[in-house]
Amino acid sequence: MAKKQKELKVIDLFSGCGGLSLGLKRAGFQILLGADFWADSLVTFKNNHPDSQVLETDISKVESIELKKAAKDEPDVIVGGPPCQGFSISGPRNFYDKRNRLYLDFIRMVKKIRPKAFIIENVPGLAALFAGEVKKKIIDEFSKAGYTVNAQILNASDYGVPQNRKRIFFVGLKSKELFQFPLPTHSLPNPNNSKQKVTVGEAISDLPLLDNESGLEEIVYNSPPLSDYQQAIRKGSKAIYNHIASRHSERTKKIIRLVPEGGNYKDLRDSRNFHIAWTRLDRNKPSPTIDTGHRHHFHPVANRVPTVRECARLQSFPDRFIFYGPKTSQYKQVGNAVPPILAEAIGKQLLGYL
Repeated sequence: MAKKQKELKVIDLFSGCGGLSLGLKRAGFQILLGADFWADSLVTFKNNHPDSQVLETDISKVESIELKKAAKDEPDVIVGGPPCQGFSISGPRNFYDKRNRLYLDFIRMVKKIRPKAFIIENVPGLAALFAGEVKKKIIDEFSKAGYTVNAQILNASDYGVPQNRKRIFFVGLKSKELFQFPLPTHSLPNPNNSKQKVTVGEAISDLPLLDNESGLEEIVYNSPPLSDYQQAIRKGSKAIYNHIASRHSERTKKIIRLVPEGGNYKDLRDSRNFHIAWTRLDRNKPSPTIDTGHRHHFHPVANRVPTVRECARLQSFPDRFIFYGPKTSQYKQVGNAVPPILAEAIGKQLLGYL
């Protein structure tokens, strides 16, 4: 009988609610620790990763020995999405700007702990910032520390997430191998590809269609799954959580009614008076990027913004994953996360190198 492979251990810095950790766990990693400065997100992380530790801290004020002590073990992989406010286009082009301390502290932790690999996630604009200078500097810093680094912008919808969300990922290996990112598994309708991109309708059409401020923190399913995606996302859950409609004024609902499915603010009579980002989701396409506010995209049928659960579905969180804290915080947690299905694809690819 073949010996079971030992699970590789992960520390997630700037973990948020744990989307990246969830994907890596499903890929076969053991999540030791989620560390973040944001208390609400750590409550969500702990409730959904009960076997993992959490550490509420400012990463810039933590030493590597404290991090390992909190994790109760030595990590094989360090992952995270450090903020980079100091990379402002209008500011000085100084990689070592103190406002970039969180990026620098991620690098510091990798240099001190020396994991087998690391993963960084960030907005795609980072790749082109200052003619690629920031991207090059990040790779150079890790290369000097002995890591072989590859970076690539990935679109989550190419991997089965019902959302056109582009993010840059850096993956570094302590070995001399260059990590190759997983190939896309889903495409737009194409007779040569059996897996088409997952749409908004395939993601959320089974959820109760709520009106203004209706819904509950826990609702029973009132229909069977209507797509393969829904069947997979409902696995292990006996109810729908975080599905409460936001309150809108009559004026706002009136405006939303004027935006057709798949349309945007340009469909309004005097579009100058409305937000340029306003769009209504299209059931037949993946959604646009889910952000931290969720006030710009409208439900494809109902005259409201999507609920936390609808946004979570579009981010590929399973229904059993429950979000905690005030509703505004829940929205932010969802929007800040790495889609678990995308994280799982990267994790499975990474296992082949470790």
